[in-house]
Amino acid sequence: MPEYDYTARTPDGQLTKDRIRMKDEKTLADHLKNKGLILTSAKKRGTSSKFSIKKILHDFGTIPVVQKIFFTQNLSIMVKTGFSLAKALQTLALQTENKKFKEIIIDMQHDIESGISFSNALAKHPKVFPDIFVNMISAGEASGKLDEILITLTKQMKKDHSIKTKVRAAMLYPGIIVTAMVLIGTLMMVTVIPTLLEIFDETETELPATTKVLIGFSDLLQNYGIWVAIGLGIFVYSLLRLVKTKKGKYYYHLLLLKLPAISGIIKKINLARFTRTLSSLLKTDIPIVQTLQIISKTLGNVHYQNAMMDASEKVKKGITIVKSLEEQPKLFPPIVTQMINIGEESGTLDTITEEVADFYEEEVDQTMNGLSTIIEPILMVVIGVAVAFMALSVLQPMYGLVDAI
Repeated sequence: MPEYDYTARTPDGQLTKDRIRMKDEKTLADHLKNKGLILTSAKKRGTSSKFSIKKILHDFGTIPVVQKIFFTQNLSIMVKTGFSLAKALQTLALQTENKKFKEIIIDMQHDIESGISFSNALAKHPKVFPDIFVNMISAGEASGKLDEILITLTKQMKKDHSIKTKVRAAMLYPGIIVTAMVLIGTLMMVTVIPTLLEIFDETETELPATTKVLIGFSDLLQNYGIWVAIGLGIFVYSLLRLVKTKKGKYYYHLLLLKLPAISGIIKKINLARFTRTLSSLLKTDIPIVQTLQIISKTLGNVHYQNAMMDASEKVKKGITIVKSLEEQPKLFPPIVTQMINIGEESGTLDTITEEVADFYEEEVDQTMNGLSTIIEPILMVVIGVAVAFMALSVLQPMYGLVDAI
């Protein structure tokens, strides 16, 4: 009997690794399912370690959200009209243009044909299908409402994708302007400014402080430009690595929540995602403790993630959701906690949170649409100050030179 090294996921989303002897992979999956675990990967001992298509798909590349939306939307229609899952996946694989995603869908089709459940087949691809996806599909299989769950997932992904697209679009314009300003400023420092300032060197005119600063910066770029670029690259790389650490991410996300212009946007996005995901999961049979744990993994800010994990622990002890959230007033404003309180008391928490999600998503839309009107004046002031500094640094000594003549 072959021996397998396997990785499985517990009901609360934790990964566990072990080694076991089983007849085949299907038997292993069934064995783990009986123990309440979901098989995510299995490798037969003694098999070759060379790269396979499946391993490459698992380790590299991402699947566009649009492709996943197309997948769930069409799969829900096929399941509702009576298609078997295997047949539906086969049809979707033929229609999918993304080669990586096509391989994954075919792999899931083979798993289902061999007797593995759809949720277990999805769980084998955690980089493509996150915990919320797997758990909701598992709940849909158990309740017999798979088509409804797929529709809910489609709506969830569309809303989430819409918010991300708007944020990226809002940041694109200022990003282009700032990049162009830095490139043009650097080019002037290296080519134009040195030519103009040669005149002052020849006349030995006493230069103002601003001009000396400009000359020093220009000389630095001319003589040590490569080292400046390397140093700047190392600094940015180190900063990015620091931000990815647990402690660095904690303080970086805390800073974002305190910045006047940004904190409101960050909070609205996280609150919209929290309420939307809570509404979706409440419509399934997933326990509320596990629901809060899943939500924590969908939120972008680490402080909201910690708040969700803390709330799940308190709910486990019998404390209500609203009482848990009220302890974090800076993250969850009264409108959210009061609406959740109403939902808990009336038994309509899924409907209430969906309305709150609609409200915050609309707020994000309005904020993103009006962001350019806020950023443009700020950019104009920054550009104006930079141009004024350079003009003053060049023109002021020229006036002194004319007076001396």
